[in-house]
Amino acid sequence: MKISVLGTGCAKCTKLHDHARQAIEKLGLQAELVKVTDIQEIMAHGVMMTPALVVDGEVKIVGKVPSVAELETLLG
Repeated sequence: MKISVLGTGCAKCTKLHDHARQAIEKLGLQAELVKVTDIQEIMAHGVMMTPALVVDGEVKIVGKVPSVAELETLLG
């Protein structure tokens, strides 16, 4: 599983990355978690508002920071 956090490095983007890491650890998932800060790559996903979460190429969340529990439900 590949999970990408799209964002330019703002506080919300950092928080989403941290929440995603916690959810992955709690669920015991084998996942690659990456930060994508390149604007062209973010726009290639059709995302115009950050932060965003992409799971295996599919945009799941845009413009908000869900809780760790919400991410566990989404990823689990």
